[in-house]
Amino acid sequence: MTAAAAAPQTMPLASHLREARTRLIRAAVVLVAGLVLGFWLSDAILDLLRAPVEELARTMDASLNYESVTGAFDLTLKIALYAGLVMASPALLYELLAYVLPGLTWREKQYTLGFLTAGVTLFAAGCWVGVTAFPRMVTMLAGFASQEDSTILAAGEYVDFVLKVVLATGLAFVVPVGLVLLNVLGVLPGRTIVRGWRVAVITIVVFSALITPSADVLSMFVIAIPMVGLYLVAAVVARTRDGITARRARALLDSTPDQEVAPCSA
Repeated sequence: MTAAAAAPQTMPLASHLREARTRLIRAAVVLVAGLVLGFWLSDAILDLLRAPVEELARTMDASLNYESVTGAFDLTLKIALYAGLVMASPALLYELLAYVLPGLTWREKQYTLGFLTAGVTLFAAGCWVGVTAFPRMVTMLAGFASQEDSTILAAGEYVDFVLKVVLATGLAFVVPVGLVLLNVLGVLPGRTIVRGWRVAVITIVVFSALITPSADVLSMFVIAIPMVGLYLVAAVVARTRDGITARRARALLDSTPDQEVAPCSA
């Protein structure tokens, strides 16, 4: 690769501003379209979230309720906003990358795309785990109520609870990517990540227990086991990278010839 190909592209400030305005307009149009589509799908999404409550209603008095006249409309807007952001996020991410990447070098583009791909993939996987785990959590937690009591759930707070669980698991799955990034930046050595595996495992188990207070601990292991595996993968990647970097440094040092001091002539 030539130096011209590896060097970042340059353009005048006015061109940067025009391109930024164009991409912001495109992002706004995509976001509005996502919100409209999210509003249209809000009933189906709420039916999916309501399924654990309907399961509870078969054995006890349980239902979702709205605390005000505008409660149902407010919840619909909230679901539309969240769903619209999720559906529009690929296009928003593309517009951001299309604006930023031309100004980066070839190596910086590699790192950016690699970490971004890994982060998005793991975040989506973590959110999927959260979606699969929250029905069991709702069933178990609401099951503590006796048969003589009624479980009346505020719809807004219920959706917020589900969202917190899904986002928490999604962000937790991205932590290994952050560890490798810190290693690449030279902030966190791989041996430090390896030595801290005991603390990491305990932290992961506690975190999983807090967000999945399930009596059968199945939900906790569903979240904890993948997180531990991802941490170990991050430790191996960081340690391997440190070894490759050290070998390259030694090879460069060995290939540098020692300078001999020439004798001075009288």
